[in-house]
Amino acid sequence: MNTSVQPEDFVLPDGAMRVDASTISDPGPFLFDAGSSMLNAVAVGQGGRQAAWFVQGEFGQGVLRHYRRGGLIARLSADRYIWKGAAATRSFAEFDLLHFMHSRGLPVPRPLAAAYWRHGLSYRAALLTARIEGVKPLAVRLALADHAAVAGAIFEMHEAGVWHADLNAYNILLDAQGKAWLIDFDKGRRQAMPPSRRRANLLRLRRSLLKVAGESAMPWWQALDQAYKRLEAATGHV
Repeated sequence: MNTSVQPEDFVLPDGAMRVDASTISDPGPFLFDAGSSMLNAVAVGQGGRQAAWFVQGEFGQGVLRHYRRGGLIARLSADRYIWKGAAATRSFAEFDLLHFMHSRGLPVPRPLAAAYWRHGLSYRAALLTARIEGVKPLAVRLALADHAAVAGAIFEMHEAGVWHADLNAYNILLDAQGKAWLIDFDKGRRQAMPPSRRRANLLRLRRSLLKVAGESAMPWWQALDQAYKRLEAATGHV
């Protein structure tokens, strides 16, 4: 189990930020500004809804993401969410969940900083996490991916009592050594993970794989499913 320093909160104009003080010694609004010369930001080529950048600073390499809505609701408001308190902001909630998981050694990116800016009954938000080098999504490495490694990462997450809101083929990354990493915990949460919830997560991944690779993905998913069931059996879940 990893040890980590408790995050610190700082006031921002119209909002606040939460920071990993062990990696960021001089926090400021620039941490969330892709136009800042202090970050050397480069837009992420895929995903991110045109609101994600690779950045660098005293914290090393990072990924900055501004929260953006998808689907039809984005036509009404692309980046504003209903205010329900600081702890319920998308950025603080995801930071806290990642902090919990990372401190326990789970394969997730380290959270570096989170922020929100309140505007009346709504707010905007951003999150900065450490960049995992040399990774590619499962969607493009399926043929080479170790199903047991992916099953193990998902099982660890479930054992820690974490539910992933969008477990898909792009939110599982594989590094050069074949290790599986889990990303994008927006709307994820800590909760009891009975068999029904675990199964729902796995079936969501299956739907994603079928969408990406068609029926040719089924043998791979079935092998992952069997690897997950072996882990359950070994730990007395079934």
